[in-house]
Amino acid sequence: MRQIYLVSLRLILFLLTSTIMCAQEVLEGKTINEATGEVVPFVNVIEKGTTNGTTSDFDGNYSLSVESLPTTLVFSYLGFETQEIRVTSNSPMTIQFVESSATLDEVVVTGLATSVKRANAANAVSSLSASEISGRTPPPTLDGALYGKFAGATVSANSGAPGGGLSVKLRGATSIQGNTQPLYIIDGVYIDNSSIAAGLNVVSAAAAGGSASNQDNPSNRIADINPEDIANIEILKGASAAAIYGSRAAAGVVIITTKKGKAGETIFNFSQATGWTEVNNLLGLRDYNEQRVRDSFGDEAAASFLEAQQEGTLVDYEKEIFGEKGLISITNFSMSGGSEKTRFYTGITHNDEEGIVKGTGYKKTSLRLNLDHKPTDFIKLGLSSSYAHSSANRGFFNNDNSGTTIGVTLTGTTPWLELFPNEDGVYPDNPAGASNPLQTRDQVRNNETVNRFIVGGTANVDLYTAESSNLELILRGGLDFYGLKTRAIFPKSLQFQKPSNGGLNGVAVQGDTQNKNYNLSAFLVHNYFTGNDLNFRTQAGVTRENFDRNTQLISATGLVASETNVDQAANTGVNQTRLLQEDSGFFVQEEVNFQDKVIATVGLRGDKSSNNGDANELYYYPKASVAVNLNEFGFWN
Repeated sequence: MRQIYLVSLRLILFLLTSTIMCAQEVLEGKTINEATGEVVPFVNVIEKGTTNGTTSDFDGNYSLSVESLPTTLVFSYLGFETQEIRVTSNSPMTIQFVESSATLDEVVVTGLATSVKRANAANAVSSLSASEISGRTPPPTLDGALYGKFAGATVSANSGAPGGGLSVKLRGATSIQGNTQPLYIIDGVYIDNSSIAAGLNVVSAAAAGGSASNQDNPSNRIADINPEDIANIEILKGASAAAIYGSRAAAGVVIITTKKGKAGETIFNFSQATGWTEVNNLLGLRDYNEQRVRDSFGDEAAASFLEAQQEGTLVDYEKEIFGEKGLISITNFSMSGGSEKTRFYTGITHNDEEGIVKGTGYKKTSLRLNLDHKPTDFIKLGLSSSYAHSSANRGFFNNDNSGTTIGVTLTGTTPWLELFPNEDGVYPDNPAGASNPLQTRDQVRNNETVNRFIVGGTANVDLYTAESSNLELILRGGLDFYGLKTRAIFPKSLQFQKPSNGGLNGVAVQGDTQNKNYNLSAFLVHNYFTGNDLNFRTQAGVTRENFDRNTQLISATGLVASETNVDQAANTGVNQTRLLQEDSGFFVQEEVNFQDKVIATVGLRGDKSSNNGDANELYYYPKASVAVNLNEFGFWN
């Protein structure tokens, strides 16, 4: 009887213990970034109101046992919004983290293959978000989008012609002959930002007083980039930029990241911006009277002035030239979406900008396709691609030493002169200048056409993953290819082209540029996490860049009749400018992070270039920095 009692007691105890054990619920899931679909590792998972918690692993997986359901879990991670999820069943959950609006721009570039929180960086880095780039009034060109947005960045206009022509200088860099433009990198692709002369110097003689390329009304090729495609821009102004990117970054670095798709429902976006451009404040007519005209220009001019004044035919030629209201329209359509494995972003933008001078304008159509694909848990692939076609009519402006450009000849053109064409369309010569500005505006043609492809690809491979360390291989490649055609026609009917006026009897200038840049890099990034919150991140890799630009410029003078072909001319001249450059090197960097309180970084870049006297000699660019976050120390509490 006693044995039966003991057996029954043990059975009851066993059933009670089993019931208690069965009451434990195991909650499992994964933490990912809602915007990118990528894993968010090391997320804190706490059962609300208790000390029961865990942390997701490197792959974003977590597992937490709770006594009973329903319960509330709190998910938190630096840089993302904290989430409280009410859990009623133990089904696997995918927690999608949303970046905190207060910390959207806090991750900045710290190396060729890594980034770091802004608070942990000791480099001088400025950031610009998509809303700040375009805002309520989208700019037609990227260089224009940077105007007035960055402290320490000087943006000045090479020309007011539509289609670009802005110079961007960082850190006050200046040089008589060297390039002072920053290095532009878009989605890992090295971008060419050359200003290629159209050959107008054969007429303007601008080279006699300085650089022909700077005074030849050129546009910058960064103007080909569509501002509507940009997610954010980072500018590295400090000396550490060169330590990361080598000698090409001596004038600073502009790092551009384009928009990417987000996992979830497909989103369509359409926008239309319309406006106009006009001169805010013209100089206006001088306050002429008979005595002033007689003293300055003589009796004959005074008679002409009085006649025009009485007939009301005084002309403000500045307003006649620059008084147009140019319409501007920017139309954009984009589509983005995808799944957790494949995400996409595609868009098309059309710009149409009329200038403030009749006959000038700028049209551009750009296409973009960005793809991100994760075929397996340890491989991530990315593609960034764009195509742009643009055509700009830029007129005949800027400095010259022949007095023939519109702006220069206007300075001596008086309002009582009759410069409009007669009934037969014949323009009179301007007795007060080397050219008739109305004739120059209406008959000179100066067009540049661009077709440009930019393609970049990345591959991230997780080679090794453990509880306290991981090793990742990062491969990148990019291609920037464009063809630029410039066509400038100065017909022989122009005042300054007539041989009797010392002209060349008609000029046709044709330029063709082919540019192909490519860059390749491979990096290993190792992370090691210790038990006392001391983390190490090591990166090492090699880079290679190739630059090939070929410009051919044909100048023809003495045109036959109304022909504009360069082979239908009395004289022709050919110039060719060829740039071939190959760079290669390595980059290593070590980062040590102690609880986000003290972050120390040391790195070294080694470069060699075919532009150097010894193409095989390595030049070194070291870097070292220490960041101390006082707000992370306990004494502030």
